[in-house]
Amino acid sequence: MANGEAACAPALAIDPGRAKCGVAVVTREGQALYRAIIAVEEIVSEAERLVAAYRPCALVVGDGTGSREVLRALRAANLPLGVERVEEAHTSEAARARFVAENPASGWQRLLPRSLRTPWRPYDDYVAILLAERYWAKADEGDRP
Repeated sequence: MANGEAACAPALAIDPGRAKCGVAVVTREGQALYRAIIAVEEIVSEAERLVAAYRPCALVVGDGTGSREVLRALRAANLPLGVERVEEAHTSEAARARFVAENPASGWQRLLPRSLRTPWRPYDDYVAILLAERYWAKADEGDRP
């Protein structure tokens, strides 16, 4: 961002799935202001709540499993911002690695190398953060606001 430019509002990112969705609100600088994993049936009400609370400048949705249904539901909700698709390729692997790096192992898993550790909870929220980072990377290339 150029000097003197106003800071852009964060992006709301959603990692869609069949049963659950990862959700994150992420600043252009990469700070996660909010993240959660919610049931897919709650995605519209959660998006409405987060739009009201954080006033994001973008709503991005991964293009992987479950994206068609989630996109359809979000577009039908008539939120006050457009919905954009972001390529989701390899985000699960990267999110798993980040989760393991940021969450210290306990018990016997401390003896394993990071690459062999099993996350102790779903990490779809980490995927949503990566989707927002991809969006911001494109924006920095001049493709988006």
